[in-house]
Amino acid sequence: MIKTNKYQFWFATGSQDLYGEETLLQVAEHSRVIVAELNKSGILPFEVVLKPTLIDSASIRRCFNDANADDLCAGVITWMHTFSPAKMWILGLQEYRKPLLHLHTQFNRDIPYDTIDMDFMNLNQSAHGDREFGHIVSRMGIERKVIVGHWGDKKVQERIGSWMRTAVGVMESSHIRVLRVGDNMRDVAVTEGDKVEAEVKFGWEIDAYNITDVAEYVQAVPKGEVDALLQEYYDTYDLILDGRDPEEFKAHVREQAAIEAGFRKFVEEHDYHAVVTSFQMLSGLKQLPGLAMQRMMADGYGFGAEGDWKTAAMVRLMKIMSAGGTNGTSFMEDYTYHFEPGREAILQSHMLEVCPSIADGKPAIRVMPLSMGNREDPARLVFTTKPGRGVACSLVDLGTRFRLLINDVETLKQERAMPNLPVASALWRPEPDLATGAEAWILAGGAHHTAFSLDLSAEQMGDWGAMMGIECVFIDKDTTIRNFKNELRWNEAAFRR
Repeated sequence: MIKTNKYQFWFATGSQDLYGEETLLQVAEHSRVIVAELNKSGILPFEVVLKPTLIDSASIRRCFNDANADDLCAGVITWMHTFSPAKMWILGLQEYRKPLLHLHTQFNRDIPYDTIDMDFMNLNQSAHGDREFGHIVSRMGIERKVIVGHWGDKKVQERIGSWMRTAVGVMESSHIRVLRVGDNMRDVAVTEGDKVEAEVKFGWEIDAYNITDVAEYVQAVPKGEVDALLQEYYDTYDLILDGRDPEEFKAHVREQAAIEAGFRKFVEEHDYHAVVTSFQMLSGLKQLPGLAMQRMMADGYGFGAEGDWKTAAMVRLMKIMSAGGTNGTSFMEDYTYHFEPGREAILQSHMLEVCPSIADGKPAIRVMPLSMGNREDPARLVFTTKPGRGVACSLVDLGTRFRLLINDVETLKQERAMPNLPVASALWRPEPDLATGAEAWILAGGAHHTAFSLDLSAEQMGDWGAMMGIECVFIDKDTTIRNFKNELRWNEAAFRR
């Protein structure tokens, strides 16, 4: 379901015309080799496209404006092979509107000690030229990513590839459209926010419909289509009957098939990429959407429960950024703690809607009562989450600005069964430890809902937030409460309007 443009990234090399034609030919050849090798590496998720060497303000301005106008260009990678006077870059940078990566590298990896002379020094002076370029970008207050190291180094290539995913997230953010069926859960604060400001800041369109608008689609799904989807469920997942009559069990699962088919048709016809539901608003539906939303998330849709449109959009965004990943991204919620000394952890779950992309093993369908929503027992997928390092993010509206909380977490292997827990779950330990991580999260005003990914990193999410111009706070292995409180105070001043 995740369909994005076949994005490219332009490679723009800076130089000047004082060195003569022979030098510029060498600059162009070196750039050609770098781009070719980057594309051959197999590490970058998107193609790098070489652009002509930029030697004056007119060519620089034209390059950046062409990048703005090209729908396939998701960002520009700049590199100063020689010294490139930075005043030439001002107009182009002023007019540029897409992600920018400053690659601080050089063509040769090593100093050629035996042969180095001034001709070599004049040609290979990225250490000099990139500082001139970096100065003007900093003076102009332009957000960019800086990556330092030899272009042939695998770690450098991995960082470039990581940034590319973030840049695509920036580009795709303005295309995210969220379907809200039902409003925010009554009396809840943190899941609400300024939808107009979200569209201004992130480009998100958040539209409200009556749940009955979608329920009509659910009720109109042809029986044959429901039967086919039901059979797909039975072919794909294990079944946990819990002693229920098999036909009665199947009837409950069939209802989720109708809900999934109806929701999919609605979002496809109306071009939405994320869905928000609320258990308090289910008119026309026999069950709270559970299995249906889990499967839609697995196909790349965002989801937020109880009217949480911010997390729904973030899940969609992170699905786009991690497209092609193998570990998964999901909506998630903090539920309960394990305070055993030395084994502290948080049990993560939700009433129904956890994405099976993070499942450790084959999910199973289970039909169990749900006290909320006043509807019949909903079917859902149950599983435990695969172990690994991940990132949990919460976007909160502080009234005057958005804040993105980014917490490094370690998802643990669930060694002990929880046979009476009828929902999917994750068990994770936040960095630096549960007590510090939870205290910092609460001090920063973080929500109980998160967008969680085992495929993305804190650096990627922080880069996205920086490109969007919002406050980002990190909770990781280096967090201390004293420093974290000070950071929040400094941010209060830095982001004051």
